[in-house]
Amino acid sequence: MREVNGQMGKSKTYSNDYEDYENGKDVAALAEDIMADPEFPGLEELIIGGWGCEYEDSCQPILDAIAEHPDKFSHITSLFVGDMNFEVCEVSWIIQGDYSRIWKAMPQLKELTIKGSTDLTLGEIEHENLESLTIICGGLGKDVLKEIEGAKLPGLKKLLLYIGVEDYGFDGNAETIRELLANSDFPSLTYLGITDSEIQDELAEVVLESKYIRQISTLDLSNGTLTDKGGSLLLEKLPGLPNIRKLDVHHHYLSDEMMGKLEGLSMETDLTEQEEAEKWNGKIWYNAMLTE
Repeated sequence: MREVNGQMGKSKTYSNDYEDYENGKDVAALAEDIMADPEFPGLEELIIGGWGCEYEDSCQPILDAIAEHPDKFSHITSLFVGDMNFEVCEVSWIIQGDYSRIWKAMPQLKELTIKGSTDLTLGEIEHENLESLTIICGGLGKDVLKEIEGAKLPGLKKLLLYIGVEDYGFDGNAETIRELLANSDFPSLTYLGITDSEIQDELAEVVLESKYIRQISTLDLSNGTLTDKGGSLLLEKLPGLPNIRKLDVHHHYLSDEMMGKLEGLSMETDLTEQEEAEKWNGKIWYNAMLTE
């Protein structure tokens, strides 16, 4: 099944549903369909939706097709692999693949978005032109974070990582993210998103202490468990950071009072999706937005 998006026909989503899969169209067949599509050479953005049995089969044949036929994908500047909602496949069930050959095969690539972190490998990342890297998942493993930490991406402007939770793949802690931000080298970074964490207050402190905090113009701490503890840190630090023009903390656990104070900052703020903690078994629970 194929769905044409907007953007003057320059973007297109390719996907198989489960019925396609049952009828013999596996992920390798989807890769062949993409390359055979007469509309494909005119695209700038390639979006891969579901491939029919995402919780059993990885997207590797598509990544291999790109690596083995780089000339056929030389016009693609934006790639999104795994664009599917939970009705197709829960994010933690999506089996991803090995992207290590993509960097050399697609030197023209400017944006890469990956959804799902199961079996995800990025390899040795070296790319002159990539401007945006986004990983959407319920839990990002330390191995992948280390690969990003060592990446050579001089043109990277946007880094958006869903950190997630321990039950679905995040096997690090605040120190893991501190090391990522301290040891990485992204001289062009203007958008930093460390999001979707069950330790969002701790990560807010880590980000505010990082070397990138005086470099970026957008700070994204959304989709996590940010409370007034983290909000107080933002209120204390952000007035001294005129370079930051936007703060995104949507999906949060801030009080009305703290929201009012943050709205008074001299920057654009996204404080939507105020959540309420759940009480169960005598404990208070705060949930990140995307986990399973």
